[in-house]
Amino acid sequence: MFAELIRHALREEGHLVDVATDCAEARATTSEHAYDGILLDVSLPDGSGLTLARELRQEGSETPILMITGNDGKRDVVQGLDAGADDYLTKPLDDEILKARVRALVRRREPRGIETLSFGGIVIDRAMRRATIDGHRVALAPREFTLLAFLVQHAEQIVTRSELLEKVWDLTLDPGSNVVDVHVARLRGKLREHHAKPTLVTVRGTGYVLTLGPSEE
Repeated sequence: MFAELIRHALREEGHLVDVATDCAEARATTSEHAYDGILLDVSLPDGSGLTLARELRQEGSETPILMITGNDGKRDVVQGLDAGADDYLTKPLDDEILKARVRALVRRREPRGIETLSFGGIVIDRAMRRATIDGHRVALAPREFTLLAFLVQHAEQIVTRSELLEKVWDLTLDPGSNVVDVHVARLRGKLREHHAKPTLVTVRGTGYVLTLGPSEE
C-alpha cells in the first residue's frame, strides 16, 4: 500500500505518523488531532484531495500540506497550490526527497504551542526535533526522540509493547526481538543522566509508563 510505504519512510526519520485511507477518515483525523504536516494524495477513494485541502484552508487550518499526485503537468501543480497546498510531489516518490521536503515543510511553519509537548520538565519540540530536560538539551537518536515524544504525549498512561511497536517502529507484529527493551533502557539511562523528574517505569507483563510517581526501584 502506497500510504504504508510513506509512513515507513517517515518513521525511519523519527516522525510519528497516522494514515487515513480516504477523505472521510482524513477529515475525522484532522479534526481530532493536531499535526505538524499533512501529506495528501490528490486521488482518494471517496473524493479529491484538492477539495479536502481547500476545505481545510477555508476552515482556518494552517497546517502545512504536501500534495502528492501521479501527474506532473503544470496544471495539476497549479491546482494543488491554489487549493492551499504548500508543496507538491509527483509519483513515483524518492524516499530521500520525500524526507527532505517534509523536513522543509515542518521548518517553514511558524512555531506554535501545539508543536510542543511537555511533562515534568521534559519538553519536546517536534518542529525542531529537539528534546530538553529542565532547559538542557538531550542528545537523542531519531528513534529515541520518537519514543520519548510518544511517552510524553501519553504521560501517566501505561503504553503496551504492541503500541510502541506499532507507533514508534511501524511494526504490527512483535518480531520477537528485544528492540523495545533496548531502546527503553537507553532512554531511561538518559533521563537519569539528566536528573529528569519523571521516571520511565516498567509495568511487568503490560508495558511502560512515564510517570512522576514512584520509580520501580
